[in-house]
Parts: sequence; C-alpha cells; structure tokens
Amino acid sequence: MSLAETPVESLSAEAAAAELERLARELAEHDQRYFQDDAPLISDGDYDALKHRNLAIEARFPELVRPDSPSRRVGAAVSEAFAAVPHGVPMLSLDNAFSAGDVEDFVRRVKRFLALDATPIRLTAEPKIDGLSASLTYVSGRLVRAATRGDGRVGEDVTANILTIADIPKTLLGDDIPDRIEIRGEVYIAHADFAAMNSAAEAAGERTYANPRNAAAGSLRQIDARVTASRPLRFFAYAWGETSAPLGATQTEALERLASFGFSTNPLSKTVTDVEGLLGAYQDLEARRSDLDYDIDGVVYKIDRLDWQERLGAVGRTPRWAIAHKFPAEQARTRLLGIDIQVGRTGALTPVAKLQPVTVGGVVVRNATLHNADEIARKDICVGDMVIVQRAGDVIPQIVGAVASERPASAEPYAFPTICPCELQTAVTQEMTGAGVLTVVRRCTGELACPYQKIEHLKHFVSRRAFDIEGLGEKQLAGFFQDDWISEPADIFRLAIKDAQSLKKLKDREGAGETSVKNLFAAIESRRTISLARFIFGLGIRHVGETTAQTLARGYGSAHAFLTAMDQVAAGDPTAIEDLDALDQIGTAVVEACKAFFGESHTRDLVQRLFDELTVLEAEAPRADTAVAGKTVVFTGALERLTRDEAKAQAERLGAKVASSVSKKTDIVVAGPGAGSKLKTAAELGVRILSEDEWIALIG
Repeated sequence: MSLAETPVESLSAEAAAAELERLARELAEHDQRYFQDDAPLISDGDYDALKHRNLAIEARFPELVRPDSPSRRVGAAVSEAFAAVPHGVPMLSLDNAFSAGDVEDFVRRVKRFLALDATPIRLTAEPKIDGLSASLTYVSGRLVRAATRGDGRVGEDVTANILTIADIPKTLLGDDIPDRIEIRGEVYIAHADFAAMNSAAEAAGERTYANPRNAAAGSLRQIDARVTASRPLRFFAYAWGETSAPLGATQTEALERLASFGFSTNPLSKTVTDVEGLLGAYQDLEARRSDLDYDIDGVVYKIDRLDWQERLGAVGRTPRWAIAHKFPAEQARTRLLGIDIQVGRTGALTPVAKLQPVTVGGVVVRNATLHNADEIARKDICVGDMVIVQRAGDVIPQIVGAVASERPASAEPYAFPTICPCELQTAVTQEMTGAGVLTVVRRCTGELACPYQKIEHLKHFVSRRAFDIEGLGEKQLAGFFQDDWISEPADIFRLAIKDAQSLKKLKDREGAGETSVKNLFAAIESRRTISLARFIFGLGIRHVGETTAQTLARGYGSAHAFLTAMDQVAAGDPTAIEDLDALDQIGTAVVEACKAFFGESHTRDLVQRLFDELTVLEAEAPRADTAVAGKTVVFTGALERLTRDEAKAQAERLGAKVASSVSKKTDIVVAGPGAGSKLKTAAELGVRILSEDEWIALIG
C-alpha cells in the first residue's frame, strides 16, 4: 500500500509529515493550473478529496501543519481586461464536506473552538448556487461599484455590466440603510433562460455555452456591457463584506435585511438546530435539485450567530464558521487513448490522460489528470482501457477507474518514464522524505537547467499572485523563451534594452504591434517596485507559498534583511536557522527549502541579478496602537478561556508576531496548564511570562 492510500488513522507522525508534504506540493501545482494557467488537470471532486485528506491529517497531527498548507490558500486570477478592485474584506473560499461524518466534524470543530461543549447552536442551510460570485458596493444607498471575486483579495471591476442586471437594485429600498455596505451573492442564469439563449445563438450561428454557469461567467465578464445587457442574468444575495452598520445579530436576520433592501434571497434557505437538521436540508435539496430552475452543486452550512462567526474567524483561505456540503459528481465512460507527461515548476512529473472525447455534465472532456505513477497502479489503468470519467462540481475531469471487464487484448500497462522528456534527457528520481520514506512524486533532476522547469519558473514569476506583469502571458513568455530573449526573471526587466540593441525589434514579431510592445514595456517598468511578499513568492522557492511569503516578509521586514538571513541559513549559521524556524508556522520543510535554494550559487546569482533590477518595498508595519504591537508572542500549554487558534489569530490582529518557539527575541510567553519546555526556556532567558488571564487583561 502506498503512502497516498494509507488511511489517515493509520499514519504515523513521520508518514503524516511526508503525506502533508506531498499534498501541499500536488495541490499547489493544481492551484496554479486552475487559477493562473486556465488549464486544469484535476476535477473539483478530486481536488476536494486531496484537500479533505490534507485537512484530516492536519486535524490528527496539528503540530505538523505546514506553512504552505493548502488550507491557507484562496484564489482565482484577475483578468487583464478589467480594472482591479481590492476587497476591503477578503472573499474567502469554503471548505467542503462530502459525508455526514464531515458535517458532524464541522459542528464538533466549531463547538471545540468556541468551548461550547453541550451548548446547542443554530445553523443555516442555504442552497449553493452554481454561478459567478459578485460583490456590490452601495454608498448612501446607491450602487457605486461591482466586482468579481478574483483572487479573494482583488477582483475585477464589472460595474457597467452589473448595472444591466434587472434584479440587482440600483438604489436600496427602506430607510434604515447603512451609509456604506458591500453586498455579496451569485450571478446565475435560470435553466429556461439558458435554453432559450442557446437556441437563439444556435439559430444565428453564434457561440453556444456548455452549461448555465459558463454562460453566466462569460456574460458578466464581457468587455461590452451591451452584450451583458442582452443576457438573462439574475442574482441571489447571500452575504456581505464591509458595512458601516450591522445587519442584525444572526445570519437569518441579515438575510431578511438583504431582502428588505430589494434583493432576491433564496427562499429554500432554512435555519436548523443540529446536525440532523443540516442533513435533512441536504437530502431535501438533493431530491429537489432536478426540479429547480437553476443549478446548485451543494448546500452551504453557516453558524447563525454573527458574533460567533466573528470569533471563529478564518484559517488561511477558509472561514471556520461555514462549510459547503457538495453533491455527488456526474460520470461517463470513454476510451483512454494515451498518457502524456507534464513537467511542473519543481520538476514533478504529472501523467495526463488523453481521452476519446466524451460529454460529461454537458461539457466535452478530452484530458484528465492521473496524478502520479502510484495512482495509475492503484486504479489498474492501462492505455486502451475503457475508463469512467467524472466532473465533480461540473468543472474539472478526473478518471475514477478502469472497466476491467471491458479491457481489450491490445491494452498495455503504462511504464512511467525514468528519463525526463526535456531535451536534456535527465534522470527522473522518486522523491524521498528526510526520514527516508519514498513519496509518490517522481521528479526531474535537471533543476533550472531543465527547460520545462525554467519556463514554469518564469510563468510562476509573472503570475497574478507574484509579479503580475500585464501583457506577459503564457503565450508571450513561451515565445520570448524560445527565442532566447528571456531565460531568467532579470531578463524581463532588461527586455526594453535588448529590444533597442537588437536588429529584429519586438514590434516586428508576428502579432506584436508597436502599441502592444510599448504597453508591455510600461507594464514591466511598473513592476520594478514590488512588495517584499510578492518578491519572495515570485522567487518560486519550494514550500514557500503566498502565505509563507507573507510570514517571511513580516518576519524580516526588508529584502536586504531577508537575503542576508537566507545567505546565513544557506551557510548553516545556527542562529539564522533558529530565527527562521522560530517564525510561526515555519517548519523544517521551509528551512531546508530555503537552505537548498539559496545554497545553490547559480540560483543565488540569479536572485541577485533580479534584485539589482528592482526596488523592493519594506513589509507593511503591523499595528502600533495596542499593548502588544510589535511584540513576539509564544503560546504554550492548554489555554482555558481561548482556544490556541483563536488566541494566535487575536494576537496577530493586534499587531503582535506569533512564534512557535521561544528564543532570546521572544517578548512574551503565554503559559497555560501543562506548559513544558517552552516555559522552562522562557524562564531561563528572562522572557516575560503571563497566564491566560493576564494576557486577556493586557490586550483588553
């Protein structure tokens, strides 16, 4: 049995650490494919299953939670075609539940976090509309801006298009309206309207859509608002972001207020008092799903009390107070024609199934991910097999398994390559953890000498969450790379100089005009000044995702301090390694990854050449108006009035740095019953030690 097949309850701590590393890496690759490259290789259901396994392991081994954990990420890229709109309150992504046990676990986690024990809690169950999320900002009751969700922090300005949707009020109804409020909900198309729209388009010889969700997304994100106005878009309101005045004490009251403002809210939403009520609502909606005039792909459960929602807060990419219970996936059968290999940014080889085209859930599927060699063996898949394909959430395809009884005599087992398909023909090795446990990952050993890895590093560098260089998309980047105009990140910022010195100008390249080249150079120049977090994330260090990059930026403050510290880490300086490891949620994997990355002279020179082209801003200063602002705090022992997660989140909101270990740089140790070695170390170093009550008194 491979590590990926081992049940969570059977994992040892060592095996769990290795599995979390695999999951972080695999999910990061799929996030990039889906959110940044628009080329997904994994289904919603498959993605959710990986994420669910990650969360289950983290729940069993909380001390092993990684700084690059998939539970800390959220995102979808912002298009170049629309202006960027920052969200005052992030639009987070929901965790998923797939079974009654998952729902029970959700309620249990909430009660444990809030220390409610036997206290009953009220929850809402709301249909999960399968459309496109939108945010509407009203000032003095008037709609002034509308945006898509984007990456959760920054969305796309679609105000002109939203104004064409009939059931979105341009002016809010009623007298008791907050001076400023941001309403959130889902733009969708009803089934009857979708059928009529597609029929009219087909008759006119125009493009038709595969399903209502795609139609809604395509319609809302039109450059010409007149096209949007011609589409039958509708809107359900279900949430809010920034608001100058509260909407009520509960989710139920808030939804009633939204309806009073003139919004459509879903009439099938209900309030329940226990898990049985949630599951009953799920079964009811699943039974009614086919009769509804709009698509739903699950049920969203939320804690009803808004003060409890605020206390629960969010962890990484998801709120603790809500979860989506997804419906089962649709399936179809088709023939597996072949298997291709794709090489990712970190050299990981991913097998991709080439399928005889088949329609699943109204969409034609030609490709599906097979994840890794172990997955192919576990599912006993041969080239030529009849396979079962599903599209969980009506989005991305996956292969469930082969139909063994229909295997043709010509079917051949797939031999996973031992040589990278790159031009270097470098060896492929099976990755091993530091403890000597083989993982499911096969990796090209060519590092940045491998052209596939080079180009993937460059794609990562210019991606939305990294340097976000408008006009330098995957196609343009591949062309520049092919022509040897760009081979490393620093080359991007020398592109204008190279163009001036070259006999063949960029404007003479096929499809490139003088205006587009001028705009590209302007976009590149605009990114010469970059935040420290984006700079770190853009480097593409293994295990350093967006959240970890932000942690490192806050921890070191400036690029000079960060690079100096990383050089010391690479040199094996014990103090520098201790300081890095002491940052909250920074563990051995990140320390070793930074050590390896900056310890390679070729890579370090590459970073220096890039740094010489840039102005890297210092990290944003934390809050300075609280009693613990700027202090480094360590929590140890069992807290009784607050949970550990709540205490840490609270400290960070107040401007403190939360560390995982005690050092001479620690300012405060908050010690509860059962505090052990950390308390002893704090006493030896003369660090200020507070009880939980003293901590609560200090922060007010």
